[in-house]
Amino acid sequence: MKIDLPVPDADERAHSDALVALIREEIAASGGIPFSRYMELCLYAPGLGYYSAGKTKFGAAGDFVTAPELGDLFARTVAGTLAPALCELGSEADVVELGGGSGRFAVAALGELADRGVLPRRYRILEPGADLRDRQRALVASALPEDLAARVEWIDRPPERAWRGVMFANEVLDALPTTRFAMHAGRVHEEYVTVRDDALASEDRPADALVSAAVRHVERYLDTAFTNGYRSEILPQLPYWMQAVLGTLERGLALFVDYGYPRSEFYLPERNAGTLVCHYRHRAHADALYRPGLQDITAFVDFTAVAEAGTGAGFELVGYAPQGQFLLASGLPALIEAAALLGEPERMRVVGEAKRLTLPGEMGERFQVIAFARGVRDVPAGFADCDLSRRL
Repeated sequence: MKIDLPVPDADERAHSDALVALIREEIAASGGIPFSRYMELCLYAPGLGYYSAGKTKFGAAGDFVTAPELGDLFARTVAGTLAPALCELGSEADVVELGGGSGRFAVAALGELADRGVLPRRYRILEPGADLRDRQRALVASALPEDLAARVEWIDRPPERAWRGVMFANEVLDALPTTRFAMHAGRVHEEYVTVRDDALASEDRPADALVSAAVRHVERYLDTAFTNGYRSEILPQLPYWMQAVLGTLERGLALFVDYGYPRSEFYLPERNAGTLVCHYRHRAHADALYRPGLQDITAFVDFTAVAEAGTGAGFELVGYAPQGQFLLASGLPALIEAAALLGEPERMRVVGEAKRLTLPGEMGERFQVIAFARGVRDVPAGFADCDLSRRL
């Protein structure tokens, strides 16, 4: 596959070659690895994976821009809509952020919560990448007052003891190592990565019982069978992952933001090549075998599957909405109005940031927000006017 991408420098090529060598060793030992395992190595292999190494990921100098990197509006709005639940849960409530990015969300959210007088006992960031963790620590230490920075701590896994509070994840679900499936002669196959002609290559193999059952479940839900040649992504492990991250949250909220669709749109007949997308230096393409370790690999999210997994873990689905509508119904307009008191350059910057977050052609429709609750009354008020849970 020929793709027009910037040429990596010698150090980047050496880094990628080292990861390819690791992948090839595993392929040689097993005769081929599922695409989900390949994606896991590409993103999270210690010291070599995209999120585990020292390359800049976010912002103009990286490969893509996330909502928190645009400015503070996203984090302040989200923090504001979660503040009532934190207040209800009391002084022992924690915030757990899955995948802290550059740390900008944590900094802005803590500042907003401090202004509202509803600080959590602890702000815990689950960040497996050592490099990202170091960057987050540096930003938190430099950007927050000492008393706020002292509330931030880093964890290696979801809380193992019962806790109460709020869990938040922005662009985490799309980075879960996904299974790629394809239909051949009416049977479910799974995409594997192997070596052919001394290069990484993909091939389809008959799927195991877990993957087959997950695909057949989707077919029953859609009341239609996938046609031969149809290829897409699925997360058969999602219910287990959701239980792992939310299982010990005895009282609280969980809010996930990501790009995706309800299942009926995710698996449209015309979307027969799937939703996989790779990002390298702000270029999007579909070749997941290109330069492992140097590019992000993601797949859009089936939000119906997220709803099933969240309710299956014992939580109530309290809302699902496009990001733009959710933010506008959750206090964003007040933040935009406050910018009128600023100088013209800063006011225009805030307006531009708000447009990128909310306009349909930007992040407003492509990104979705879904929330779950257990044992709390004060759920995000923004869903009252824009909840589309009926589409799931």
